[in-house]
Amino acid sequence: MSAPQVLVLAKAPVPGRVKTRLCPPCTPEQAARIAAAALADTLDTVTTAAAGPRVLVLDGDYPAPAGWATLAQRGDSLGDRLANAFVDTRTPGTPAVLIGMDTPQLVADHLDTARGLLGTADGPDAVLGPATDGGWWMLGLRDPRHATVLRTIATSTASTGRRTLIALRRRGLRVHLMPQLSDVDTTADAHSVAALCPPESRFARAVAAEVSLPAPVAR
Repeated sequence: MSAPQVLVLAKAPVPGRVKTRLCPPCTPEQAARIAAAALADTLDTVTTAAAGPRVLVLDGDYPAPAGWATLAQRGDSLGDRLANAFVDTRTPGTPAVLIGMDTPQLVADHLDTARGLLGTADGPDAVLGPATDGGWWMLGLRDPRHATVLRTIATSTASTGRRTLIALRRRGLRVHLMPQLSDVDTTADAHSVAALCPPESRFARAVAAEVSLPAPVAR
């Protein structure tokens, strides 16, 4: 079996199109800089992880690192774009691991663990990383064709992760749960995730520069 390929589903960090839930207090330009930092840190982490091919599955225009392939997202709904990312990059006998750009605290060990599990003959059929908001931050499939379940699961809800797990198990797949991580959706998320990143990371520096700390509660 080939080493799993890693897919990063991302949106180009254009003001007004990314991290809109940070506005206010951020301006669209500030939110875009935070998104750009999260994406750059994510791509750096994936580049350092042991993996097969690396593919940036992109909505918009953004330069991929050297050695990466770029693929345009396809589909109207997020569920279709996720499923199509697996379909459009599928190589028989090659597992695939998909992540997004909203977990810049990701470390190479997360990806190496998923790669090891999916690359082992008696390992699980899928790995799923639950997110604290009820979604998921990673989905890895030994056979990417099983990503078709994503087309019928509502995204961005408090039950998305649970429904994804149920759908995979209903197909008879053995699913290994990865550690839970937080996505960056709100300013509170941005600060909590930045605290988990190295202080010198792009994301930690961007949050410090662009996102105001909440006002202290009066007593």
